[in-house]
Amino acid sequence: MPSRSNSQGTRAIVASENESMSEKRNVFWENDAPPEWDLDWGVDEFCMWATFQVDDVVQKMRWIAGGEFSMGSPKDEDDRWEDEGPQHRVTISQGFWLFDTPCTQELYQAVMDDNPSEFKGEKRPVESVDWEMAQKFIERLNSKLSGLNIRLPTEAEWEYSCRARTLEARYGELENVAWYQDNSGGETHAVKQKTPNAWGLYDTLGNVYEWCLDGKREYNSKEQTDPGLSGKNSANRVIRGGSWNNSAQNARAAYRNANHPSNRNNNLGFRCLSSARRQQTSS
Repeated sequence: MPSRSNSQGTRAIVASENESMSEKRNVFWENDAPPEWDLDWGVDEFCMWATFQVDDVVQKMRWIAGGEFSMGSPKDEDDRWEDEGPQHRVTISQGFWLFDTPCTQELYQAVMDDNPSEFKGEKRPVESVDWEMAQKFIERLNSKLSGLNIRLPTEAEWEYSCRARTLEARYGELENVAWYQDNSGGETHAVKQKTPNAWGLYDTLGNVYEWCLDGKREYNSKEQTDPGLSGKNSANRVIRGGSWNNSAQNARAAYRNANHPSNRNNNLGFRCLSSARRQQTSS
């Protein structure tokens, strides 16, 4: 196991809704004692990160601090669908760790001893995975790494993470951030080939759709706190982000759709959230 990049007493920068990265500093792990699953950790130009390892596959996660955002699209956003509104204020009350990429084929293979993907490639996102298959992956990964507490993000957590506090339809120019119908060449691509968002997350738009925990709810203007954590709302499950074979219209932060949990397509994958708590001892 490699040595950790942070020595005793190192402080990590914590982002919050109302405070800049330079205004609030907390101990990263209490007494600099990481949990057993943590391989390495640190902070960079994006935010805090931590990694875990399964066999020889290392997955990085980003710390997404809790906060508030406007969920959905404004009425004047180009190419919006009616189910993206009305915009409403949502509070994400707790921070969480999120895979910095969709689950790759190499990680899925390491956990499940299988690779259902049509477009093979270790660094490509796993696809042709239905919601139930994602749950089995999560169950097995949690059994391998105690305390990691992996699950799918809710639709609200997904959009909050994708936006990274931006208000526009995308966190960057379309061609720079997403593999979609006009530039994909008819297939998925290795992760981390496009520009990440401000929190260091790659491929949230395009490449593959991503399953969410919850079913599709009907929006209203009422303020919400942590919507979707029950995992309910409808029989179908939300998918987000657009994909390699979808138009630019779908590669927007507010775009939403839903599929039956047993649906498997070569444009459908997932990324995971960890609710493992980062110790927040004041400096």
